[in-house]
Amino acid sequence: MTRAIMLQGTGSDVGKTLLVAGLCRLARRRGLQVRPFKPQNMSNNAAVAKIPETGGDGEIGRAQWLQALACGTEPTVHMNPVLLKPQSDTAAQVIVQGKVLAEAQAADYGSLRQRLMEAVMDSWARVGEGADLVVVEGAGSPAEINLRDRDIANMGFAVAAGVPVVMVGDIDRGGVIAALAGTHLVLPAEDRAMIRGFIINKFRGDLSLFSGGISAIQRFTGWRSFGVVPWLREAALLPSEDSVILERLPRGAAATLKIAVPMLSRIANFDDLDPLRAEPGVDVVFVPPGQRLPEDASLVILPGSKSTIADLAFLRANGWELDLIEHRRRGGAIVGLCGGYQMLGRSVADPHGIEGEQRQAEGLGFLDVETVITPEKTVRNVSAISAVHQEVLTGYEIHAGETWGPDCARPVAIVDGRTEGAMSADGKVFGTYLHGLFSADGFRRRFLAQFGVVAGEASHLNRIESTLDALACHLERHLDCDALLAAAR
Repeated sequence: MTRAIMLQGTGSDVGKTLLVAGLCRLARRRGLQVRPFKPQNMSNNAAVAKIPETGGDGEIGRAQWLQALACGTEPTVHMNPVLLKPQSDTAAQVIVQGKVLAEAQAADYGSLRQRLMEAVMDSWARVGEGADLVVVEGAGSPAEINLRDRDIANMGFAVAAGVPVVMVGDIDRGGVIAALAGTHLVLPAEDRAMIRGFIINKFRGDLSLFSGGISAIQRFTGWRSFGVVPWLREAALLPSEDSVILERLPRGAAATLKIAVPMLSRIANFDDLDPLRAEPGVDVVFVPPGQRLPEDASLVILPGSKSTIADLAFLRANGWELDLIEHRRRGGAIVGLCGGYQMLGRSVADPHGIEGEQRQAEGLGFLDVETVITPEKTVRNVSAISAVHQEVLTGYEIHAGETWGPDCARPVAIVDGRTEGAMSADGKVFGTYLHGLFSADGFRRRFLAQFGVVAGEASHLNRIESTLDALACHLERHLDCDALLAAAR
């Protein structure tokens, strides 16, 4: 059987995703065939991955796409067999091995556990084929013992698959000693027996001042320390799966172009903006609820959304529609991506109730198009040509819905000989279903030039690759990687 090690956390957003990506790249650099695995993910940041059995396309978490890149292997749906995409505070779309299984209320999720666990274990058997090592990422925290009887993401999986666990604590948020000691305290003996040690992540300052903290954690838990990982600024260039990070992203310095992005309640695939954030002449401002869109922004980007109609109401409730009207009067530009594209039109209809109970909504009216949400979901990787700049585009589509209208006569891209997207007559507003649009280096440079920005020469994909290499080197320096890999079984 393939050797494996699993990283679980004392809570969400402790840095498991990037640590797994870094370990995957580290193992690859050591000559190992390595694969990532996350039994269950909850995220609206999705990626397209292959379904090996059919050759078709399905959905996985964006984080597992990044980890597959770190491994140097093609992503497959078996790397993240269960993906939950929240559509409201209490309901989510359940994706199993790449395809939609059901819409489930949180209270009903337990009834699906057996079926989902079977899919997880099936994918687990497949993902390690031909690999030397699988690095597994947990979700949330195993300390949520109230959910243990339905858990398939943390100890529920680790115990069933016999995979040893390393606990990750985030010292940046404070209370890391209590978090690790408390996790040890509340776990049942069977779960506790799976843990081989711990990692402290996101450390800043003089490490010698925390030596007593390491000793205290070891005394309370009996676990060994695999090391302390200092904060790595460059890691901010890598895609994130959790929208909580948007509230903490660093602002750009004095920039030629300010881009405002309203933080919708069901924001999806916000890593579409990462290539723009990385440009030195660009300041991408994620605007939280309750704040106005900045008047000095030359461009507003409406991001993807898992629930277009609900987020239209959310946008209006925050006064952003009025801000957008004023933005247009000042000559500002607007781009809509996927759900944001649907919002820009005259209307959005959901006759089958795919997104919820509301079946119709008036759009923002910045594009002369209409959208109907359909039961069939488009999930595919795309190669295209920019209709305006004639630049090569590579991206992906994940959406339920079809959009058409007069403004589609001015397309954004040509995909397989068909037109895609829509643009206003003055060229200041456009919408598209293509995710990853700004990752295309030539298109990004031409697009930013319209705002007076001279984009850097660096390739976005090369930037991600070099950052993964830097992350692997960072872990080699600060973790006992030999012991960590030896703990895999």
